[in-house]
Amino acid sequence: MKKLEFTIEISASREKVWDALWSDQNYRKWTAVFIPGSYYEGELLEGNDIRFLSPGQHGLFAVVEKLIPFQSMHFLHFGLVLDGISQGKTFSENSIEYYDLYETEQGTKLTVNIHTEEEYVTYFSNSFPRALNAVKELAES
Repeated sequence: MKKLEFTIEISASREKVWDALWSDQNYRKWTAVFIPGSYYEGELLEGNDIRFLSPGQHGLFAVVEKLIPFQSMHFLHFGLVLDGISQGKTFSENSIEYYDLYETEQGTKLTVNIHTEEEYVTYFSNSFPRALNAVKELAES
């Protein structure tokens, strides 16, 4: 697995950035960079199961590994969802997606860490910066 890190400075409070990331309406906007119509199912609470899906009900299933409101949202991914059905746990223990917010003098620094397979490095390296710019626009508006 390859570790990737993406960071962006946002001129908004951590609360506004948090809302831009995780409110249902905003989540659908910024994740459209990856796949238009993306959404999640499940309640974002530590220990809860979450499914990240596209309109065809394909995607990933995960657990909220850590949640500190307005500071950290960490997911551990387990496997794929196909046609709305979670497949077996096929991802390694290192399949993570971490969102961390840090208060700065200018507002908030958002850092995202993911571990991904080599075949997806180019895709995420191109997509995540655009997605974080969308989060920035939502939080600053």
